[in-house]
Amino acid sequence: MVAVAVHERPEAQGLIDGLIESATGLDPRSELAAVERQVVRCRRCPRLVEWRERVARERRAAFAAEEYWGRPVPGFGDPRARVYVLGLAPAAHGGNRTGRVFTGDRSGDWLYASMHRAGFASQPSSTRRGDGLRLDGAFVGAAVRCAPPANKPLPEERERCLPYAGDELRLLTRVRAIVCLGAFAWDCAARLYALRPKPRFAHGAEHTIDGGPVMLGTFHPSQQNTFTGKLTEEMLDRVFVRARELAS
Repeated sequence: MVAVAVHERPEAQGLIDGLIESATGLDPRSELAAVERQVVRCRRCPRLVEWRERVARERRAAFAAEEYWGRPVPGFGDPRARVYVLGLAPAAHGGNRTGRVFTGDRSGDWLYASMHRAGFASQPSSTRRGDGLRLDGAFVGAAVRCAPPANKPLPEERERCLPYAGDELRLLTRVRAIVCLGAFAWDCAARLYALRPKPRFAHGAEHTIDGGPVMLGTFHPSQQNTFTGKLTEEMLDRVFVRARELAS
């Protein structure tokens, strides 16, 4: 059975709450968990709803025996985070399959390995919910919470979804640094803080938000960037070491 329609049945509320707790690591009574419940129930973008649920039905051959998450993917991490990591969107067969952001794909392998080396993650891998991964001082979210076709959300989809990241940042009052994974995330962070003119993105770029955290830019740990050497482990590690300095 595919899980994509469970949230539509009132009697499944307990199941949904359990799934959210396992995906976020949050106290289900917290305000932050309430935001993530709104994320998981969201159906604002018909194109993304259709795509994420179709992927969950059809599945990739390597994961044919698995039950896909098939919903919007909530944020994950430490509610006392001083570093917020902002990604683009879940991968169709990564977060859309596992239900946890940057989990079950190569981008997540790179991200959490670097966060582990910097002391933010309890282990260097993130394969599935319940695999023991815990974040210390960091929280990971995404600008868009549904897997988009071709990894390219439309502008109107971004605008509908970005307020969820804004709600997370509002509740994560200790955040001192936002690590933006790629130009899309950098642009979205600038939108959240209404920065004009928008600061220029580059790997290693920094921008201090007046009265707020410091934005840190890095190339996205996509296979396109890591396979070609555009992003190396050392490059990504330097960004998280800088985030650690700012958080301290």
